[in-house]
Amino acid sequence: MQTIPHALPSHWNGRPYYVIEEKRLLANLELITDIARQADVEFILAFKAFALWKIFPVFRKYIRSSTASSLWEARMAVGKFGSLAHTYSPAYEDGTIREMARLSSHLTFNSLSQFDRFHALVKAEQPTCSIGLRINPEYSEVGTALYNPCAPGTRFGISFRTMPEQLPPMVEGFHCHCHCESGADVFERTLKHIEDKFARWFPQLKWINFGGGHLVTREDYDIPLFLRTIKAFKERHPHLHVIFEPGSAFAWQTGSLVSRVVDVVEDSAIRTAILNVSFTCHMPDCLEMPYHPAVRGASLCEGIEPYSDPHVYRLGGNSCLSGDFMGSWQFDRPLKTGDTVIFEDMIHYTTVKTNMFNGIGHPSLLMLRTDGSLQLLREYGYDDYLYRMD
Repeated sequence: MQTIPHALPSHWNGRPYYVIEEKRLLANLELITDIARQADVEFILAFKAFALWKIFPVFRKYIRSSTASSLWEARMAVGKFGSLAHTYSPAYEDGTIREMARLSSHLTFNSLSQFDRFHALVKAEQPTCSIGLRINPEYSEVGTALYNPCAPGTRFGISFRTMPEQLPPMVEGFHCHCHCESGADVFERTLKHIEDKFARWFPQLKWINFGGGHLVTREDYDIPLFLRTIKAFKERHPHLHVIFEPGSAFAWQTGSLVSRVVDVVEDSAIRTAILNVSFTCHMPDCLEMPYHPAVRGASLCEGIEPYSDPHVYRLGGNSCLSGDFMGSWQFDRPLKTGDTVIFEDMIHYTTVKTNMFNGIGHPSLLMLRTDGSLQLLREYGYDDYLYRMD
C-alpha cells in the first residue's frame, strides 16, 4: 500500500525490516555536536537506547564516549565504540565489578553502601577511573510511573538527607537521571530542584552528569532555552564539567519498521489488520509505555465509533499474546493482504529491546546510506532463535 523507498533484493519477499537512514542520523549528530560546542558541555551515547555497533564509526566522527549500564555494554564500549565507558549500574556484583572497572573511565555508584563496598577495588583495577554517586532530586515530570526514576520508593540514587556533609575524597562527580524525552523547559525546572538539594556539594566535585531523556533533536525542542539554562548553570559552577547522555536524541526520527499485512479479520465490528511483526516482540514500548507510534499514510482515530469508517483498522501483531495489538488507524483505502505498513521512528530503544517470543520472524537491520545504497547490517534466521535456548 505504502511506497517503500528502498531497493530491496528479490529474495526479501515481504519480510519485515528496520531501516535507519544515514542522512537523518548525520543531521542529529551535527545538531548535537553544535549544541555541545555552544554550551561547552559533553554529549555521550547511551547504549540502552541505541546499540547498533556497526554504525558506531559514524558516531566516532562526532562524539568521544558512551555510557554503559552492564558488563556487556561496557565491553561493547571498549570493543566496538573504541573508548572506556561512563558506567552506571543500580548494583554492581562481585563477579563483574573488576572487569567493569577496567572498562570504565567514569563509574557511578547508586548507593553509599555500594560505594563503601567497591570503591577501593575500582581504583585498584583502574586507577584513572573517576568515581561518582547517583543522586535523587526527588523531582521528575515523567508522567508514566514505569519510566519515572524519582517516584516514591525509587531504587535509584541517594537523597540529600542521607548524603554525608563531606564527600569521601575519592568521589569526583554526581550523576542524575530524571527525564524521558523531555523538553528544555522541563530541564530548567528540574535543575532548580537539583541545585536546591545538592549544590552545597558541588564545590567538592569535578563533574556532573545530567543523564538522558534530553530530546534536543526533537523539532520543537527549545534549544535557545537549553543554552541559556546550561550557560547560567556553568556561570554559577564554572569548575564543573557537564555531561549529558541521551540515547533517543541521537536516533530520534532516523528510521522506520517496515511490515506487511498478512490477514484482515473482524470481530464485534472491529477490523484488525494482522501484520508480520509484533508489538510485544518488535515494538515493546508501544505496550509498556504505552504510546501510539506514527504510521505512514494513516492517522490515529480518537472517535467514539471509529470502525464505522471502512478504512479504520486496529493493527495486530502476529504473536499469540492476546494484547499484541494497537489501534485504531484510519487509512485512505482498504487494507488487504500484502499491503505495506510502515511504523515511523522505530530505531531508538526499539532495536535494543526486541525479543524472539513465540519464534516470530525477527526483522532485519538495514541502513540507507546517503548515496542511496542499502546496507544489510544484520539478517536473522532460525538459528538465532534456536541458539538462544542452547
